[in-house]
Amino acid sequence: MIRVFSHWVQPATIIGVVSDFAFILLGIGIAFAWVGHGLPVELDVVALYSVVLALTMLMLNASLGFYHRVQTHTFMQTRARAILTLHLSIPIAYGLYLLLLPDTTVNKQFLQLAVMGAVFGMLVNRLRAYHMPPPQVMMSRVLIFGCGDKALEVAKIIAKSDRYVEIVGYVPAPTGEKTAVPPEQIIASDGSLAMTARKHDVDEIILAITERRGGAMPLRELLDCKLYGVRVLDLATHFEQFLGQIRLDSLKASYLIFGTGFRQTFLRNAVKRVFDIVCSLILLILAAPMMIVAAIAIVLENGFPIFYLQERVGLDGKPFSVIKFRSMRTDAEKDGPKWATSGDNRVTRVGRIIRKIRVDELPQLISVLKGDMSLVGPRPERQHFIDKLTPVIPFYAVRHSVKPGVTGWAQVRYPYGASIDDSAQKLQYDLYYVKNHTLFLDMVILFETVGVVLSGKGAQ
Repeated sequence: MIRVFSHWVQPATIIGVVSDFAFILLGIGIAFAWVGHGLPVELDVVALYSVVLALTMLMLNASLGFYHRVQTHTFMQTRARAILTLHLSIPIAYGLYLLLLPDTTVNKQFLQLAVMGAVFGMLVNRLRAYHMPPPQVMMSRVLIFGCGDKALEVAKIIAKSDRYVEIVGYVPAPTGEKTAVPPEQIIASDGSLAMTARKHDVDEIILAITERRGGAMPLRELLDCKLYGVRVLDLATHFEQFLGQIRLDSLKASYLIFGTGFRQTFLRNAVKRVFDIVCSLILLILAAPMMIVAAIAIVLENGFPIFYLQERVGLDGKPFSVIKFRSMRTDAEKDGPKWATSGDNRVTRVGRIIRKIRVDELPQLISVLKGDMSLVGPRPERQHFIDKLTPVIPFYAVRHSVKPGVTGWAQVRYPYGASIDDSAQKLQYDLYYVKNHTLFLDMVILFETVGVVLSGKGAQ
């Protein structure tokens, strides 16, 4: 009955909409009661604009899929959509307000206070929902196909995530794999996988198996499940959505070829280029005093040169010269190229400071303006290391299908890497970015980069 009802109006949608609406109005009310009582605005105007703003935010949230019981977006895509909702709701609500009251004089402080109150209310509701157990009707019910090590790994990832997911149980795959999951959670077959999914009101099935040949997957039954409305995910898609990475141990070339993503359109590239130029100019202007201080400190400690030019591999494997502040001794590579390590004795005292706060990276903004790099993208690597990594790490060359970046998804999600294994781990995040990169994801990565810089995480 719940599933039939949810095809039309999902209970999770009703709960989410009502909850957000109440907290948005509450946030606006608190804001005006606290600091807005002196504003020359009538109470009915406050009430009308509050309702308009709340309804606008709710409609945008609903259109972007925030209130679905089963979330099909990754964590980062959800955050990007939240940023989009915030930026779109303000001008839309303002336009609707002027349509409803065309002769009303709009007080700027009133609008700012209403927006801040609405955002505050929604954030409080999100924190409340995060720290309180969700109602059963809002839980996404997942059935894991497989009982081996991969099934156990999937369960652990779900347990660590912040999504409303309930594991219904595990269905053994006909592969003879060794059981690694709790035996009491294994579900006996009820004739077919579709019947089992229907009996347990399953929303999603995750294929936690690596062997797909020789009848390992009941294709017809999986198709029946999908036709019934149950989402079916393979391991690669599951890891992508829950971890924000494309795992190499579950990746096949067909996933990259036939899957979604990897959009390289003219419009996308043009928008990204304009974004890079504008942001780089702003950052260079803001960082100019700090860069001047860093340049003077480098000269005083270790003399010239101030900058360090090094050949890196960029878009489509083409070489370019990256520009950085010199943070090592002038004879740092007399014995050949080496990865930087923690406590590297080649780094100068000034170099340790500017690396810690990432000032040494700022001259790369010049490379962005030249078009060799982007603000966000995979970290540019040297040909020496690429020659070592490409033969041993599958799909490593895929990262060269987009421009390298000053910062990137791998840089904010994984600590500094100085080995082949670290490079493989970071490639999984780079592949995710290449597959899913959008302007909103770039913005989220830039915000997270600020946090990484302030915390000093990953600096060497």
